[in-house]
Amino acid sequence: AAGGAQLASSPATVFRIRLKQPPASLKYKMRVPELCRNFSAVAWCGKLNAIACASETCARIPSSNSSPPFWIPIHILNPERPTECSVFNVRADSPRDFVQFIEWSPTSCPRSLLVANFHGRITIWTQPTKGPVNLVRDSSSWQCEHEWRQDLSVVTKWLSGISPYRWLPANSSTSNLKTFEEKFLTQHPQNSAGWPNMLCVCSVFSSGSVQLHWSQWPPQNSAQPRWFSTSKGLLGAGPSGIMAADAIITESGALHVAGVPLVNPSTVVVWEVMPGLGNGIQATAKINATSPLPPSLNPPSWSGFAPLAAYLFSLQDYLVSEAAQTRKQIDNEITEAASIHCCPVSNFSAYVSPEAAAQSATTTTWGSGVTSVAFDPTRGGGVITVVIVEGQYMSPYDPDEGPSITGWRVQCWESSLQPVVLHPIFGSPSSFGGQPPMQTVWSTRVNKSITPTEDLKNPQTYVPMPTTSDERSSSECSVDRANRLSFDPYDLPNDVRQLAQIVYSAHGGEVAVAFLRGGVHIFSGPNFDQVDSYHVNVGSSIAPPAFSSSSCCLASVWHDTLKDRTILKIIRVLPPAILNVQTKVSSAVWERAIADRYATQLIQAD
Repeated sequence: AAGGAQLASSPATVFRIRLKQPPASLKYKMRVPELCRNFSAVAWCGKLNAIACASETCARIPSSNSSPPFWIPIHILNPERPTECSVFNVRADSPRDFVQFIEWSPTSCPRSLLVANFHGRITIWTQPTKGPVNLVRDSSSWQCEHEWRQDLSVVTKWLSGISPYRWLPANSSTSNLKTFEEKFLTQHPQNSAGWPNMLCVCSVFSSGSVQLHWSQWPPQNSAQPRWFSTSKGLLGAGPSGIMAADAIITESGALHVAGVPLVNPSTVVVWEVMPGLGNGIQATAKINATSPLPPSLNPPSWSGFAPLAAYLFSLQDYLVSEAAQTRKQIDNEITEAASIHCCPVSNFSAYVSPEAAAQSATTTTWGSGVTSVAFDPTRGGGVITVVIVEGQYMSPYDPDEGPSITGWRVQCWESSLQPVVLHPIFGSPSSFGGQPPMQTVWSTRVNKSITPTEDLKNPQTYVPMPTTSDERSSSECSVDRANRLSFDPYDLPNDVRQLAQIVYSAHGGEVAVAFLRGGVHIFSGPNFDQVDSYHVNVGSSIAPPAFSSSSCCLASVWHDTLKDRTILKIIRVLPPAILNVQTKVSSAVWERAIADRYATQLIQAD
């Protein structure tokens, strides 16, 4: 009923629902209106069709001795039955802590939910193990399987092999020559070589290092699953660390990390994460204080497995066998049991405006240049999307300067192998019977410019005004932006370096770009045709949405400060909203697009 009025003015809204906490959690909850309530963390599971989203950070009243003192409710609900919702709490480390990353495990793996708090508390939530590991269970019962602490990260995500299915737009020239099934089945005839369906988490830290955590594979039928972790592999991005990063498993089974060095925010560097100590600069791997190192740290050669996966599993088997022989109980997690190192494989320079380049010579340009980077999940590391902030954000040491973002730019880069042009002084490789050397070349496929909202360009011209304009599209609320809440220079994001976030759909057909202060733009197709845009009232934060497995819908969550409640909203993404006068004309096209996405969902779930 609360969303009835909005449905009339926003035809793309499927539904909006208030997320309620159980009475047991509210009994000892302290009401502190001034606590930070700017949050937006949501994930959509294609296997369970369940949505997981985080709520506001809660604090217990001082007279209560219950533990923990701070917690964050995680809501699990099925959009087909939105009134049936289960809730569990994750521990928070401060009143301003929040869920930075939340993600379901890949569809081919056992159902697990990754929850990563901003302060570095990572928890893995699973359902009680009964029956096959790939069995779809009810989403009402969840338990914390594993937990660890880590440094501040710019990305923490599950790793999986490239999906063999990729949606082909119906209006493309090649799709008309194919049958309905061939549009989905012939995109990638086989999965990524050498990367199994294992639970593996990759974290890229802002300091410029990478670390992996993985569960024992094949999974054991033990009550307490064993987890392992690698040492930190240095990216070599400079002493200041990195701005943003993403990770992916390539078609060959290698792990690639794309990162933006803070010392050169206009450059995107791609590293390959490899097993072993590398050149010996990294510290020696440690297992436990009383455990010896394995006889050899060299990556083994296992048929059908990539070197990195084979290395992790061989070391895992060694540790498990050693524990069995000595009859010692090993810990739940074997810390830093494997060593990894990183090697740059390619790079490209993205566009930075002359204004930002001129300012970077004299001031601290937090945010100038590339502020977000993401791999296309269906292209195996061959396509990278970046978001560039033009202008200057601000220095955290001088917030009175205020933001001066003059524009956003969304670019999509595609890689290809090109022969290296050699100088004639080196001769011709073909004359010696050799092949010419090859290099990875990145070229721009999409380059779109987006005008920022006025509250970022001229923050001093606005006066406070209570509003919940998170329902309307950007075009609908442009008139109200002149009366929106002014930008508080001390209300900075927790990590002032990241000003945008890129979210891909499972099949790569759609991309959502979420900007600072709640703006979301949705693009479709290889040319990034803009489908829609809307605003979520999250203050000085980013509101990354979550696609459904068919990408027909998009989910966003936020806190309604006017009514003091958490709201989850589902929006219809594709095709665009149909006007009443076009219903009869466009209904067939609309239904065909929905059927195409739904078929992709069934194939991926299978």
